[in-house]
Amino acid sequence: MRCPYCENPDTKVIDSRPTEEGHAIRRRRGCEKCGKRFTTYEKVEETIIMIIKKDGRREAFDRNKIMSGIVKACEKRPVPVAEMERVVNEIERGLNNMVEKEVESTFVGELVMEKLKELDEVAYVRFASVYRQFTDVNTFVKEIEKLLGNK
Repeated sequence: MRCPYCENPDTKVIDSRPTEEGHAIRRRRGCEKCGKRFTTYEKVEETIIMIIKKDGRREAFDRNKIMSGIVKACEKRPVPVAEMERVVNEIERGLNNMVEKEVESTFVGELVMEKLKELDEVAYVRFASVYRQFTDVNTFVKEIEKLLGNK
């Protein structure tokens, strides 16, 4: 790794520690020539997952969109942010482990609902009402009845 200060190619690792729940390594390095220290991060290069929208457009997977939807669904619910982040990490990891690198947006939406059902039933119903575009109270009631029937 080249020193960002003097461009010397000889640097040494002073300290390494895992970050991002073990998915990256933070390294403190020192330059053999100028003596300055700097930090680098090492993580696995992941391929981009493309999401196929309902209208056929394709866009890169954005974990922030998933997190935003989950945060809205869990608003004013006793769900810690750490749990929401765990769910997003599980969804992202699952998508990255798939052979297919293009995934329908409906598949991702169903994954989110499945995880929310386990996390918080009220958040699940909130997300489902927006995601499935409930048009009336009867649709809402049917979804709740399905939820109660699975218990």
